[in-house]
Formats: sequence, structure tokens, C-alpha cells
Amino acid sequence: MTLDLRGLSPAPVTPFTEDGAVDFDAIQRLGSWLGSIDGVKSLVVLGHAGEGTFLTEEEQLDVIRAFVASTDGRVPVVAGITKEGNKTAALEARKAVEAGASAGLVYPSHGWLRFGYQKGAPQSRYREIYEESGLPLILFQYPDNTKATYDLETQLEIAGQEGVFATKNGVRNMRRWYTEIPALRAAHPELQVLSCHDEYLLPTMFDVDGLLVGYGNIAPELLVELIEAGKAQDYPRAHAIHERLLPVTKNVYHRGSHMEGTVALKWGLVNRGILDHATVRTPLLPLPEGADTEIAEAFAAANIGKVTVNA
Repeated sequence: MTLDLRGLSPAPVTPFTEDGAVDFDAIQRLGSWLGSIDGVKSLVVLGHAGEGTFLTEEEQLDVIRAFVASTDGRVPVVAGITKEGNKTAALEARKAVEAGASAGLVYPSHGWLRFGYQKGAPQSRYREIYEESGLPLILFQYPDNTKATYDLETQLEIAGQEGVFATKNGVRNMRRWYTEIPALRAAHPELQVLSCHDEYLLPTMFDVDGLLVGYGNIAPELLVELIEAGKAQDYPRAHAIHERLLPVTKNVYHRGSHMEGTVALKWGLVNRGILDHATVRTPLLPLPEGADTEIAEAFAAANIGKVTVNA
């Protein structure tokens, strides 16, 4: 359990060609750029930002391999584990290991989003995945407004299980955050705590070891600085970074739905010079007309420019 995610873990998008195939040349550009930034601790693929559940199983494994290759294996790749049942998720994790993944981000069984979960079921999910694959696992706390959000007892029990070394917390309820994060810290001091509150990072920045965010695609340099300010408890510096990023935050994450943020991330990467277009897979749809111009203006306002990639 030596994986150190105490810093920035971007969740890269999956680039596509204009005819909808996975764009491996663009993965090489994106992964090599992100992996070259000091403070980036891992690349977390096949999640929401990566449209992971929209890919075939073969494509998923190819994407893992491609991101591993993009940094010559220097930066660990974390794979989203999303299959519905424990057995299928465990097999998914084992295949991810074979493809080169160093850890797994375990999504809740998605039926729980609507119906909730039985007591003890989430614990069994993590246990069976780890026993089958040996893959180090990250506890994923879903938003408070879903039925797949884990109560504190469940989080504490999962965090204490063999193989679980970190938690990605996106509870989006600060009352719970201010209660549950200290409880997790007290019970499991070695647990790495990562925020995924892309749309309002500042309030969580002073309580975490790092960030695991789609936002890391488009502004990794500033997010590394934000993490440093949070760890130093330097609120003025953190607030200044927050204010600089705010036009981008509004145009990427303050949209009608969080899923629109995935499309907006790709437009952000167009602005950074990494992607040539913002092609996504259905059921994602293009953003409304003019959104690309709004996002470009937001990047200009934040003084976030193009990058040179030595892929």
C-alpha cells in the first residue's frame, strides 16, 4: 500500500476522433502533459469525466494501457471500477491490473442510486473486488442527494478493510463533511483523503491530502498550487487562486448538470491546445451553441493559455 496520492490526481477525459473512435494520439498528448507536471500523483481513468461506462470492455483496457504508456509508466494509473455486481466488478478489476492499473476507484453499484443499499453490501463490494484482484482501492463517497451515499458507519468500515488506502469524497453536504472527515481521520490516520468537489473546491481545500478531480484536466498547474496553499493553511493564497479560476469554474461546472462538465472539459482542453475538438459519446450531447466561445473567454479571463506538449 505504497501508492501516494497526496497531491493532484486528474481524471482525464477519453478523447475521441471525430468519427467516434478512441483517439490514442490525443491520449498520448494528454497523458504525457499531465504526467509531466510536478505534483500530479496519478491519472484516474474510466470515470465520469472519462466516459468510462460508454466504452466497450476492450476499449476500457486499451485506454488504461494507453495512459500507462503516455508517461512510460512513471505516473500510476487508477482505473474506475464500475460494473454493477460484485463478481463482474471484481473481474473488471483483475483485468485492469493486467492492463497496468496501479489502483482502482470503486463506484457504487448503480442500482443503489435509485433504490439505496442493504446494510453491509458496500463493504462486501470492496472486499470481493480486492480479494479477486489484489488491486489497491479508493473508497468513493457519492453526493448526499443520492441513495448511494454511504453513512459514516459504512465509510469507517470500508476504510478499515484490507486493500483500501484512500477515499475520494464528493458528499457535497458541508454539514456531513465537517462531521465525517474528522471521524475518518481519527479512526484511520493513514487513510488518504481526496476531495472531488470540482465546482467548489475552496471550502474543502484545508482538510484534505489532495484532489481527485476532472478539473485536473484543464488547470493542473493552478490546482497543484491550490493544494499547496490548503496544506499550508494559507487562506489568502488559496482564495486568490479560487478567484482566478472562478470564470472557468462557472463555465465548466456551474452548468445545468455535472455531466455537461465533461463536455466542457473537452472544450477546455481545446483551449489548452491538447485536443482539436470536443467530440463525446452519447448519451452525452454537445453543449449549446456559443458555449465554446464562453469557455474560451473564461480561460482568457483566468489567464490560462495553451501548452506545448512533447509527446
